[in-house]
This record gives sequence, C-alpha cells and structure tokens, in this order.
Amino acid sequence: MSLARFINMQTVSDARGDLNVMEAQKNVPFDIKRVYCLTNMNDEARGFHAHKALRQVAVCLRGSCDFLLDDGTARETITLDAPTQGLVINGMIWREMRNFSDGCVIMVLADAHYDEDDYIRDYDAFKALAQT
Repeated sequence: MSLARFINMQTVSDARGDLNVMEAQKNVPFDIKRVYCLTNMNDEARGFHAHKALRQVAVCLRGSCDFLLDDGTARETITLDAPTQGLVINGMIWREMRNFSDGCVIMVLADAHYDEDDYIRDYDAFKALAQT
C-alpha cells in the first residue's frame, strides 16, 4: 500500500493560461487554517519531522522536489512536479524533502494553525510513537 495519496486540482484553461483550484472540503479534504510557501531553497534537505495530528496538502507550484514519507514501518519517496496535483500528508507521517529543482516553490495547506507541541522532531521518538 502506498503512503502517498494525491488530490487533483480542478483546472480551468483558456488562451490566457491555467487556473488551478483548491477548495476546502472539496478537493482539499479538510478546512484550511494555514497556508505557507517554501521558496529560495538550496541543496540542503528539509523537513525531518512528523506531526501528531496535523493534516497537510503539499503542492509544487514550480519546479520539482522529492518527498520521503515514512509511517514508522514503510518508507516511500515520491516526486512532486505538477501544480495540478497535491500530496496529502496525514498525521504520524515522517517527511523529508530534497532534490529541489532551481526555482522550486512548494505551497502547503494545513488544517490547523502552527503548534510546536504537534511536532515530532526526533526520528527515534517518532518510531516509538508510531509503533504504539
């Protein structure tokens, strides 16, 4: 079973370009409480954490990058490279991001506001929690 679950954006196209639509409780499976973007990234990997409960959708708006997803038992690496597709990341999934193309822009939609207590930043602690 794959750890990666994707959602497709509704895309409206005409001669002027594409409009990719994300709507809470429609193609995004939750109410959106927070949106942030990752830009100006270098070759250094990012992430290295899990969330206890937070649900997110990551969209690569420009360029490409790899997401490593880990549920404590299985690991999977997927490439995000289309602004029309979102990667759903549920709670208790360890994530690492790497291999950012030049000019890569990642937008993340989250179902809750920032809460440091929801983060698990130690992989061994994550593995222990995931096994329970």
